Amino acid sequence: MSNSQVSALVQRARGGDVEAFEQLIGPHLGRLYNYLARMVGDPSDAEDLTQDAILRAHRAIRSFRGGATFQTWLYRIATNIAVDALRRRGRHEAKVSSLDDPVQADQGPIAREVPDTQHDPQELAETAELSQQVQKAIEQLSPKLRAVVVLFDLQGLTYEEIADTLRLPLGTVKSRLFNARTRLRELLQPYVAEVV
Repeated sequence: MSNSQVSALVQRARGGDVEAFEQLIGPHLGRLYNYLARMVGDPSDAEDLTQDAILRAHRAIRSFRGGATFQTWLYRIATNIAVDALRRRGRHEAKVSSLDDPVQADQGPIAREVPDTQHDPQELAETAELSQQVQKAIEQLSPKLRAVVVLFDLQGLTYEEIADTLRLPLGTVKSRLFNARTRLRELLQPYVAEVV
């Protein structure tokens, strides 16, 4: 979507056009959910927080002035929501779900189905375990470091977009990213040494 299309949709959404807001938010939903899931470490919490972010964005769209991109503005809202959720929950109470645990649905628990990716089962198990170890390590980072590493390495935002999103100087973003990666390396070192 071009900048002019986004601007036109923002103007319509600011005027109360719900369809325009849905067109604005739609392309960001998957990435927003993934970001929040990585930030809080719990898929069901991330669903709730994504809905909260959408509602807050909808309520605040009139205040969006275009000083930052719509995506940056949306991530700023999501970051604030995630940090608030982490504060409420306490940093060390992050939930980790096993792939063996059933998913809770309205109809009751449903067994997780992992798609056959035609890889060696051992390789799949190692990949899943590594992913789980990385998520555990991310959850041990402070919210400040976690936000920067998730936005840059997992969401693909630029340094400038992260600086706008978190309202930080560019140097602080780079410093936090360096510190986050250093800490992740330290946290994952025992796992990597065990695997090798």
